[in-house]
Amino acid sequence: MKVKIKARIKRPEPENIPIATEFIKLDSFLKLANAVESGGMAKNMIFSGLAKVNGEVCTQRGRKLRPGDTVEFEGNVWRVTAEEPCI
Repeated sequence: MKVKIKARIKRPEPENIPIATEFIKLDSFLKLANAVESGGMAKNMIFSGLAKVNGEVCTQRGRKLRPGDTVEFEGNVWRVTAEEPCI
C-alpha cells in the first residue's frame, strides 16, 4: 500500500530590513542585509540565479526593491520596509 504525504516546507519568518530611500537595488540590498561581502559577490550570486524576489528567481542585479518586497537568498528571507522617520 502506498501512502501519499503532503508536506509543507515552512519558510522562515522574514527579517525586516528598513531602507531610507524610495527603492534599493538588489545587489545593494544583499550587501545591506549582510548576505554577501562585496558588490562583486552579490553580482555573481544574482547572475547565478541564487536570489529570489517575491518568490521568483531574479537575475537582474539592478532590480529595484521597494517596501513590501521580499528577498530570499541562501535560506534567509528578508522583507524590505520603509525606515521610520526621526521625530
